[in-house]
Amino acid sequence: MKYVLVTGGVVSGLGKGVTASSIGVVLKACGLRVTSVKIDPYLNTDAGTMSPFEHGEVFVLDDGGEVDLDLGNYERFLDITLTRDNNITTGKIYQSVIERERRGDYLGKTVQVVPHITDCIQDWIERVARVPVDGIAGSADVCVIELGGTVGDIESMPFIEALRQFQFRVGRDNFCLVHVSLVPVLGVVGEQKTKPTQHSVRELRAYGLTPHLLACRSAQPLEQATKEKLSQFCDVPADHILNIHDVSNIWHVPLLLRDQKGHIAIFNKLNLSSIPPPALESWATRALRCDNLSIPVKIVMVGKYTGLSDSYLSVLKALQHACIACSRKLVLEWVAATDLEEHAKIERPDSHTEAWAMLKRADGVLVPGGFGDRGVQGKILAANYARTNEIPYLGICLGMQIAVVEFARNVLGLEDANSTEFDSATPHPCVVFMPEVSKTQMGGTMRLGSRKTLLQTSDCMTAKLYQKETFIDERHRHRYEVNPEMVERLETAGLQFVGKDETGRRMEILELPGHPYYVGVQFHPEFKSRPGKPSAVFLGLILAASGQMDSYISGGHGSSIRNPTPPTLGHADSASSRDTGLSERLEKL
Repeated sequence: MKYVLVTGGVVSGLGKGVTASSIGVVLKACGLRVTSVKIDPYLNTDAGTMSPFEHGEVFVLDDGGEVDLDLGNYERFLDITLTRDNNITTGKIYQSVIERERRGDYLGKTVQVVPHITDCIQDWIERVARVPVDGIAGSADVCVIELGGTVGDIESMPFIEALRQFQFRVGRDNFCLVHVSLVPVLGVVGEQKTKPTQHSVRELRAYGLTPHLLACRSAQPLEQATKEKLSQFCDVPADHILNIHDVSNIWHVPLLLRDQKGHIAIFNKLNLSSIPPPALESWATRALRCDNLSIPVKIVMVGKYTGLSDSYLSVLKALQHACIACSRKLVLEWVAATDLEEHAKIERPDSHTEAWAMLKRADGVLVPGGFGDRGVQGKILAANYARTNEIPYLGICLGMQIAVVEFARNVLGLEDANSTEFDSATPHPCVVFMPEVSKTQMGGTMRLGSRKTLLQTSDCMTAKLYQKETFIDERHRHRYEVNPEMVERLETAGLQFVGKDETGRRMEILELPGHPYYVGVQFHPEFKSRPGKPSAVFLGLILAASGQMDSYISGGHGSSIRNPTPPTLGHADSASSRDTGLSERLEKL
């Protein structure tokens, strides 16, 4: 097993996750099997209880793991399926060591950070690296490890020490360290400054880790003089200094690494030979296609965490995947749900007017998942506007529940209809707490992970988009569900629940017949969307919003279920073979 460690210095938010993912893409394009591990030094056991404002979205895996959003990058870039153990946190490590101590596994020894915590970290990495994540038996060839945070953070010290020991444990020919750092330009001087990177490397070396490659983030390409200076003061060969400058879209990053021969530098350090050059034609095509999109489609996202785009990172990526498949340029407008509410007309009149103006000029409306009652009334107003004005609408998790509450209020005439999450005393509970979920324990107690949804009919929009006749598998993360006692009344009034769980009592997918596209899903389809394989319901939203749905369906592309996989882009990924049907069909439109 070969290991590539990615660390970061100077400041956080440099893009270590995208860099680690891109390294994996290039190595995989050379024919190697790649897996990934993300280390998060915070004390939380997992990301499940963390606010999106603090740490971005919570990404959910097939096994129900609530993990850091960087694992979403790994899955999307590498087209792999990770497990909860691929995300290591300080909380998990200490919990594991304390449980072993309580069992008496340490035979009365004094339990210390060194060697017990550091050994646990190393054992964890080696164990997880051997787990196949690409659907093929056997271990991967390379494990890319990303150490979260910034070198020098006090909470990451045990991991730094563990990784220092790890390089000797696995052997120097099996360990490569890539350090991501910042090369800023001061506005007054206009010169690329290397001192922050020099200090970052010096600190890393003081901890016993020497970078073999530098990945320098900058606004503009690095000057040759800057590379030579970094090489001189950081003791890294100039051809091992990679420049990841700002690009038009992140799919250019693997191409940057390839063009600078980063893979060759890594292969030389890992003593790998006879490796073919990376086959990244599909990435180049996708990056170029994304750059050249010109026909806009305007999607309004009505949410709670609109102040931080990372809060909805997977939703944003799923929209981009669908737009590329439909040859449309995504114009995403963020609307804070509270700005649509009546009280905002008095408290924030300008924001209220602007929010409604954006909603009214939308080609499509998306209400993503969320928790808490802030902004709920605004989301209900958005769902009502989309339903009554025949604007394509996609509701995810809470967004589906919002559609149910809105329908009950304005079609069934139940003015006090609500979710018990927001009003426990509502006389018309449309959405209720799931009986099997804990009301006291917050972390890891929701309905999580990949679950089967049974399609009630193949003659519905969702079945045609998924190109499935019987069932689909999607990832879930929720505590509340549509009240099964209300389903008959809702369906009698015109709402259709075309997808249910295996018991038949839990509603998974709703549609509104006669509407161009009014779909709600209890699951989170964004977590399985891939650049070459867009999520079916996101694809449906963009098709409807861009006026292509009727042609797509009437052309027979969704009326007969022939292809067992979701629609895909036309070019083969370096990682796996892709169906060429969707791209060709959409080009004909």
